[in-house]
Amino acid sequence: MPPPTAGSLSALLRRCAALGALSPGAQLHARALVGGCLPDATLDTDLVLLYCRCGVLHRARQVFDGMPSPSMHAYNILLAASPPGAALELLARLLAAGHRLDRYAVPAALRACAELRDAVLGATLHGFAVRLGLFPNVVVSGALLDMYAKAGLLGNAVRVFDEMPKRDAVVWNCMVTGYARAGRAAEALDLFRRGQFEAVNMANDLRAMPNMLNVCAKEGELMKGREIHGRMVRCLAFDSDIAVGNALVDMYAKCGRVDAARAVFAVMKEKNVVSWSTLISSYGVHGMGEEALRIYEEMVSRRVKPNCITFTSILSSCSHSGLVSDGQRIFEAMNNVHGVEPTADHYACMVDLLGRAGAIEEAVGFIKKMPMEPGASLWGALLSACAMHNNVDVGEIAAYRLFELEEGNVSNYVTLCGIYDAVGRSDCVAGLRSRMRELGMVKTPGCSWVDVKGRAHAFYQGSIPRYLRRQMLWVLDQLLEDMGASESQDEYLSFY
Repeated sequence: MPPPTAGSLSALLRRCAALGALSPGAQLHARALVGGCLPDATLDTDLVLLYCRCGVLHRARQVFDGMPSPSMHAYNILLAASPPGAALELLARLLAAGHRLDRYAVPAALRACAELRDAVLGATLHGFAVRLGLFPNVVVSGALLDMYAKAGLLGNAVRVFDEMPKRDAVVWNCMVTGYARAGRAAEALDLFRRGQFEAVNMANDLRAMPNMLNVCAKEGELMKGREIHGRMVRCLAFDSDIAVGNALVDMYAKCGRVDAARAVFAVMKEKNVVSWSTLISSYGVHGMGEEALRIYEEMVSRRVKPNCITFTSILSSCSHSGLVSDGQRIFEAMNNVHGVEPTADHYACMVDLLGRAGAIEEAVGFIKKMPMEPGASLWGALLSACAMHNNVDVGEIAAYRLFELEEGNVSNYVTLCGIYDAVGRSDCVAGLRSRMRELGMVKTPGCSWVDVKGRAHAFYQGSIPRYLRRQMLWVLDQLLEDMGASESQDEYLSFY
């Protein structure tokens, strides 16, 4: 049998790379070494491809570093597979070797810049792309847009988007996601609507939807969230996409529609631990601890393994509903039954659980037994519990620890002031407020908002004149009378 040639080995290596077959590919590598076929530019490049496709980057890098003069193709393969730092180091080496950037190297380098939030190098690559005539390529311009969006330079991303001669569904989704991440829900939704008509295949593309729904959840935009839900129902795909289903459950819950969140959860064809944890959290934040506990027990009975986020959700639910014994039982089961090591967040949930129930001293004892140093979240939970039960002694300990850990957080000072005020310690209130003035601390005023015709109207504490408040309350009283409410106008006006 004649020895294998470099050409035959190269063809076999490419097949192994396409199939992700590492073991046969490594055997071919050994045969190439034994047969004296290496070094060979084509064979070495195919070996780099094999190891990159199989996720063995250190072997790929060994082969690449052993090449006398790596080709541009070898550089591109390794660039696309390397982590951001290594990719930028390869980029410098590529340029130093005299190679010219092409439509494969630029997107790979831009992805590294996007992950590192390096907009300066990204802008330099933008200049290269324009000068080399690569900008019209949709992959290059799409990578540029993504880099600017992830770096927070949304204006630059919009300019790239507007200048692109051709846009595919990936580019449209990238721009929608950029607006969504920036919290600009209205622009994101408008662009999404445009994409339904202008972009090929975007109507059935769900990649931008989780980010869109997250923004609707954060902003309380129930109507916009329902519109997105309706569009996804029409494309007949949302119930089989776990990420979209999870985002829908979260959006409805944060907008106050727990019933809708449960309905979406029920029709999801596939559910993962995130799905269950999101639903548990949905019930918990609305004070429905018993229902959250029932969902948790159902999850465990179906052999879905809970993770650390699941336990944070269920412990927080027990805390908000005063289910002390259930919370303690679940905390004990975390490590003993499910093998999940409690983190500082779980300990903070337990301190909050005990503190809300009035067991302040027990919460302090719990902190002393912790295997890690208490953090700000834990002291914050204890301080809130002390404010709830007017416990000055422990409240002072928690507050002064927070003053050290969170020097600029004014809410800690305000909470301690509230405790002093509740127990009649006016001298302590005056001293603490004097200290706040020395530090230049200003309390952020309370704010409420209402959405009217797509525009959010904010109302800050003390920003509305007294006569306007009386007029507003009079109108509210008339509305309540029209709806058959029994409250009278005088009951509302008596508060002002």
